[in-house]
Amino acid sequence: MNLILIAVISLGAIALALAAILYMASRKFAVYEDPRIAQVAEILPQANCGGCGYPGCAGFADACVKADTLDGKLCPVGGGELMTQIASILGRDAGTSEQMLAIVKCSGSCANRPRTNVYDGAPSCAIAASLYGGETGCSYGCLGCGDCVSVCRFDAIHINPETRLPEVTEDKCTACGACVKACPKSIIELRPKGKKSRRVYVSCVNKDKGAVTRKACRVGCIGCGICVKACSFEAITMGNNLACIDFNKCKLCRKCVELCPQHAIIEENFPPRKPREEVKEAAVEA
Repeated sequence: MNLILIAVISLGAIALALAAILYMASRKFAVYEDPRIAQVAEILPQANCGGCGYPGCAGFADACVKADTLDGKLCPVGGGELMTQIASILGRDAGTSEQMLAIVKCSGSCANRPRTNVYDGAPSCAIAASLYGGETGCSYGCLGCGDCVSVCRFDAIHINPETRLPEVTEDKCTACGACVKACPKSIIELRPKGKKSRRVYVSCVNKDKGAVTRKACRVGCIGCGICVKACSFEAITMGNNLACIDFNKCKLCRKCVELCPQHAIIEENFPPRKPREEVKEAAVEA
């Protein structure tokens, strides 16, 4: 009986000692979490799309609370209204962040980029890209299998059945970047949505020499450099036989669009151009 009692007392003492050690350790190594992180996370959409640049909504909430300013931070799903709510919780200004949009940098439709063979494998761009260059003479262009469509959680991108090219619905796109990562040809890019949704960009990623590109696609960039010379703002550079427009420098003057012999530069959501005759008459009257 005495042995049992001694054993029970000993075990109880050991348990109390361990409990005390665990308590002191928990107090000493406790990690404090700002309660505002949970408040911000609660109003986030929990889409965990990664469009904000952080690993999920929890990571974005943590970054917002710990940052000195909300400038440059944006939840693409919630938009400016949600950022205003977050700023209210944190007692800060909402900050500024330009809304981004996914754009497709390939105009190689069936009419512009004739097929030279037929792909009869699994309907996946990733698989097709690993096997060969594609069904046309351009090994850089869109494969049209729709990997970008399958990864979009917002129903913002679809394959046009006539052109076999992906098209982005501006109102639905959250710039999460999922389609950008899914495209094995890197023809989808995130760019600023622009004032009044107006944008100018080179819709081509072909890096072949001009003669090869022209043969493969009627609207491919041939690297002639005319656009570079025409730009007064040094917004266009040439590299690897391909023109590139820096959206930070571009003033949307659209001179490059008019002068591009291949029509490889796209202008979106601009008002119709006046005929040259009307422009001349207006200048004379002025």
